[in-house]
Amino acid sequence: MEHIIEIPKTQVVMAFVATCIEATARALGVGYKVVYDRMERVNMIDVYIYPCYETLHTENCEDIVEDLIACLNNW
Repeated sequence: MEHIIEIPKTQVVMAFVATCIEATARALGVGYKVVYDRMERVNMIDVYIYPCYETLHTENCEDIVEDLIACLNNW
């Protein structure tokens, strides 16, 4: 018998946010804490990544990272 575990959407979205931070840090060649701190300083997580999850998670990782880096540079 197979057991299906349902994960609350909030946890799924937060995992996506963490993945965005980590992938952006890898692309920039810095630690994830550096990227997290920069994103927090400009409120990018609460204003952009979290609210736009439905749209962002449909994009490929490379495009998301490129967009996030551009936002960090512009914001």
